[in-house]
Parts: sequence; structure tokens; C-alpha cells
Amino acid sequence: MSENKINAFGKTDVGLMRTINQDSIFISTSPVGKLPNLFIVADGMGGHKAGDVASREAIERFVKYACTTHMSDPANVLDSGIISINQDIYEMANSNKDYNGMGTTFVAACIVDRHVYIANVGDSRLYLVNNDIHQITRDHSLVEDMVRMGMLQKMEARTHFNKNVITKAIGVAEDKTSTPDIFEIEIEPGDRLLLCSDGLTNMVEDYEMKKIIKNSVSIEEAVTKLIQQANENGGKDNISAIIVDACVEDTLGGNS
Repeated sequence: MSENKINAFGKTDVGLMRTINQDSIFISTSPVGKLPNLFIVADGMGGHKAGDVASREAIERFVKYACTTHMSDPANVLDSGIISINQDIYEMANSNKDYNGMGTTFVAACIVDRHVYIANVGDSRLYLVNNDIHQITRDHSLVEDMVRMGMLQKMEARTHFNKNVITKAIGVAEDKTSTPDIFEIEIEPGDRLLLCSDGLTNMVEDYEMKKIIKNSVSIEEAVTKLIQQANENGGKDNISAIIVDACVEDTLGGNS
């Protein structure tokens, strides 16, 4: 039998070149409906304030869905919840001219014992950080598709002129075309999760993020330094990061 003792911390920052922060984050280490915990980063897009509305509404509506659904399997809650909120945001975008064309990325995670359930739409990411850094989610973006098809090298993708063209987002199309990718991974004591928007990953290389996280004395310091580094490297977009420290311990007191 095991028990999760979870610490989490996150921040969102407007960056150096934007006037509005269209990112939103959510952190709960206590239950959200039948989910024992929940972590979300959403990066909105659209006209004046529309991206801000999209990311905020997507999180609020997902939390409400999670609190009211009768489903208990985390993967099912993530999957069906995102499909549901996609329809909500799509209808909002089409019912108000100020919101026309708005949408948002969405990456969410829930930890159950040694398992992490992850869902993503768009190019916000989740990484597993231990002795190395592993990108778990796959970007729904034009350049990522080109990398997978062998048309572009991974390093070339970072500076490609179509870097910010995403191929899937919440709220921009009917629900069946915006279903999330679902992942399940196992974690060990000492593992950390990093959820972040592309305002971080476009400005800070993966190896730099790992170094900052490993060398920081706390997750609060790590998040602060990640955002600081993104701004020092240009701060071209809004920056959001959540670090989750999932300390899985054996409650029987024996050897794991």
C-alpha cells in the first residue's frame, strides 16, 4: 500500500513583450471530485482578451466537470472532460463576436499512487524530470508533424518560422476533432513533473530546465528561476510553469 505526499507550486508571468497574460494555471493537491489531485496549464489564443477568457473558462469548466461527473477513472475523466469543455468554448467563441476564433491549449495531470494520468491538446507540455528530462506529451503543432514525418530535424523546429502554428486546440473546432492525447506513466520517489506553456519551452532548452530544477533547493525556487530564465532569454510570450513533487512513500514502513 502506498500514499502520495504531493507538493506543487506554479506561477504564470506575462513575459516581456505581451501586455495581457493569456495563460491560466490550476493547482490542487486535494481532491477535485473523484480525482485525488489536479494540475492544469492552459495557454489561450485569440483577439483582445479572448485568449485570456478561453484559458480561464476552459479550466473553470473542466474543474466543474470533474466535480460533477460520476466517472471515477482518471483517464476517462480527463478525456471526456476535455471533450466537454471543447464544445463549451467552441460555442462561446461562436456566440460572441469579441470571442470569435478564440481557443486554448490544455495540459492536465492527475497522480494516483505511482501512476500519472496526463491529457493534452495543443503545444503546452508535461515533462518527467529525474536524472534526465523526458517530454511525455507530444505537441499538436505543424513543426512537430514535420519532425515526425522526417521533414525537419528536432533542433530546426525550435527556430522554424511556423513554430507557433498549432494543429489542435480547445474551442476552435467541434469536439470530435479536438480529442486529447492521453498518457499514463509510472513515477518513482524523487521524480518531478513539469507542466508548462510554450512561453517557457520556446525560451529555455530542455537541458537548461532540467539543470534549474535539479539545482534548486525547492520547487518554489525552481519555478521562479525557470520564469526568470525565460525572461532573460527574451520573454517573447506569456510564461507558465507548475512543478509537482510527488513523494511516493511506503506506508507500511518496509523496503520499497
